[in-house]
Amino acid sequence: MSETCDIEAVFRRHVQTVYRVCYSFLGSAADAEDATQSTFMKLVDNPRAFDSEQHERAWLIVCASNLCRDILKSAARSRVDAMPEREMADPRQADPIDATLDAVLRLPDKYKDVVYLHYYEGLKTDEIAQMLGDKPSTVRNRLRDARGLLRSALGGES
Repeated sequence: MSETCDIEAVFRRHVQTVYRVCYSFLGSAADAEDATQSTFMKLVDNPRAFDSEQHERAWLIVCASNLCRDILKSAARSRVDAMPEREMADPRQADPIDATLDAVLRLPDKYKDVVYLHYYEGLKTDEIAQMLGDKPSTVRNRLRDARGLLRSALGGES
């Protein structure tokens, strides 16, 4: 793909991935939708050529991650939203998948990024390292540390 990309086709191919990345950072469907739209608007405002679909995906994931970090750092994000008016779920009936996802979302960014990219997007540690500008050994160490943190958070053995 040497020409500027077909943005509509890129959107169709990668919108779900970008949304999942944004949701993993922001934890809110509305915020994730806004961040997803902003990520693709960066591509609309500054069209570029990609070498492959994998290159498109990597660029969008990094762009979305950076955008979400900026959102989380912004002063507007520090406001406290009102608690939704609904009944609290019985914690004894919590879905284990929800508990795991919740624990992943609470990880520090450096761990959340590698866990998401490895386990949810299926990327290999070498690919993640290249995408994040880290060494593969750093990515493997972060995955190991993240598994330990998740084990502790979910009440498993160390």
